[in-house]
Amino acid sequence: MNEAEKKVYRVEGFTCINCAGKFERNVKELEGVHEARVNFGAAKISVYGEATLEQLEKAGAFEQLKLTPEHETRAEVERTTPLSFLKKHIHVFISAIFLVLGIIGQSMLGEGNGAVIAAFLVAIVVGGYSLFKVGLANLMKAQFDMKTLMTIAVIGAAIIGEWTEGAIVVILFAISEALERFSMDQARQSIRSLMDIAPKEALIQRNGETVLVSVDDIQIGDRMIVRPGQKIAMDGTVVSGRSSVNQAAITGESVPVEKHAADEVFAGTLNEEGLLEVEVTKRVEDTTISKIIHLVEEAQAERAPSQAFIDKFAKYYTPAIMLVALFIALIPPLFFQASWETWIYQGLAVLVVGCPCALVISTPVAIVTAIGNAARNGVLIKGGVYLEELGGLKAIAFDKTGTLTKGSPHVTDLITCDKDYTDKEALAAIAALESRSAHPLASAVIRKADEEQVPYHEVEVNDFVSLTGKGIKGSIDGVTYQIGNLLLFPEASAEIKEEVFRLQRQGKTVMLFGTEKEVFALFAVADEVRELSKTVVERLHQLGISRTVMLTGDNWLTAEAVGRQVGVKEIQAELLPEDKLAYMKQLRNEHERVAMIGDGVNDAPALAASTVGIAMGGAGTDTALETADVALMSDDLKQLPYLISLSRKALRIIKQNIAFSLGLKLLALLLVVPGWLTLWIAILADMGATLLVTGNGLRLLNRKKNSDQI
Repeated sequence: MNEAEKKVYRVEGFTCINCAGKFERNVKELEGVHEARVNFGAAKISVYGEATLEQLEKAGAFEQLKLTPEHETRAEVERTTPLSFLKKHIHVFISAIFLVLGIIGQSMLGEGNGAVIAAFLVAIVVGGYSLFKVGLANLMKAQFDMKTLMTIAVIGAAIIGEWTEGAIVVILFAISEALERFSMDQARQSIRSLMDIAPKEALIQRNGETVLVSVDDIQIGDRMIVRPGQKIAMDGTVVSGRSSVNQAAITGESVPVEKHAADEVFAGTLNEEGLLEVEVTKRVEDTTISKIIHLVEEAQAERAPSQAFIDKFAKYYTPAIMLVALFIALIPPLFFQASWETWIYQGLAVLVVGCPCALVISTPVAIVTAIGNAARNGVLIKGGVYLEELGGLKAIAFDKTGTLTKGSPHVTDLITCDKDYTDKEALAAIAALESRSAHPLASAVIRKADEEQVPYHEVEVNDFVSLTGKGIKGSIDGVTYQIGNLLLFPEASAEIKEEVFRLQRQGKTVMLFGTEKEVFALFAVADEVRELSKTVVERLHQLGISRTVMLTGDNWLTAEAVGRQVGVKEIQAELLPEDKLAYMKQLRNEHERVAMIGDGVNDAPALAASTVGIAMGGAGTDTALETADVALMSDDLKQLPYLISLSRKALRIIKQNIAFSLGLKLLALLLVVPGWLTLWIAILADMGATLLVTGNGLRLLNRKKNSDQI
């Protein structure tokens, strides 16, 4: 698919998934359009090819759809579609008035009176015009959906003289559609509210003056002034000033974070205290909040397994209901001399009660709401499939460094083993070698050398080589030195090995420095365990996660010390990247649904091999946002229990909704046996099921992270 041809539009007016599907098919048939994809959850359509706005709206005329280019702000969308609630539903109000007039006339003039019938007819035509327009067109094309069922039922009611009930069915169906639209709009609002977080203007320094500039006109490199109490409009880096910034909009954490020179700040966050001067680093469409909104809306287009099943089920369910209704209308009169009028009426009632409105909305309303709730609480879920998978997790694997630990190691011990080397000389050589390495421990060594003011930059290193899983080596003054674990130094003395083991038992990572034949020094690095790692792991065990595993390339003694401290049930140490991948595959074979949580950059194969890959610190890492299945926007584990609990709650609601929608209809269908099912009961059962499932799904809007977060 050519992304250059892609244009995205927001759509107003979707009433149901079937309507969205029909609109997609209509757009695909337009000349110049190669492909079209509707995202019902986000109320958007992606069009590949050439099509004017007028052509697209004509393709959606059956539903009176209004389209707006995605890049326009929400205020612009509202200006272009200023339809009030009354105007949108004026036909329902007019229809209801004529229904009331018909009922009054019926009581005064009798059922067969021409004026009474005319009042009911007007109520049916006005209230059901859009319904009949689509339903009759579908019937001509042998396309069977809920509007086809309702059209047949209403026309059938009119033919057999049930004018009152036909009019009531039309009005109640219109109300049901309005409620369905309202519920999806409420669910979408949880995402759209994010669009209003970041200001639309910012104070920018230009030509020696501070001017108010629209975010669309701000360029990378501009200097932005953020006063106390103001929201930050753009992503950037603090140039001067110091303040505490509330990042709850991005990370879900309400505790303010101290920001000073060189720190990163995000659009939509609140500057609470000091004046900040910020250099803009991203354009408005590339800010973290913009990416979150885009990715969450895209996530709504990813159908969860339950939604895919319901859609497939509804495809066969609707024609099946039509056949059942036909049998109910024909078999009793043909074979049991029953009244034709009575059983045709019962058949029409079955068509109404069999309408799959509640069934098809039961899953998307819960998924859209849950994904929106998570986004507002600092958790990015990339699709309904991952939401469902999270609810069924049996095992979670943790990367150690930067996940269970803080990821900021520091040198705790430097021990020289050769009298010819002083501590500073050994540190200079070690830092010179490590400065060429990308290993996480290298930063700790370099930081130590900088603190000690050791001139390691003056040391020339040649023939540098990284030895995966073992260490590094390079040449200094013609001598080849190496840094690594004991595997690189098989001839190390018993005393040195004992010293290594002693430090490892303290939870430290130990590296040796020397040549192939001799060890000149060893240094220990420690990475502090996060304060809440143990509490989070305990909470996960309480939530029923049966297996928690820590995966690390570190040595066994260090790994066991950290593992015991955080309380994981299993430890896997001294793993190369391919070992982690193999272990994740094994874990998945044993438990089917497993998650791997890491920083979203390292151990990518292991993250990919898990059922759900969870990245931490997504707010500062574009890679994590793009590659992970789930991203915890804050660099902390506290959101993990909330995430598991939310997904399980969503799964329960989906199951309840399916049970409600099918159970209520089955109960109504059983009334056919004694002949008690009426069109009133049928439409109320359908409307009741829709109200139940939408109300139940919207409960996720109020799901608070504090109830599950630590």
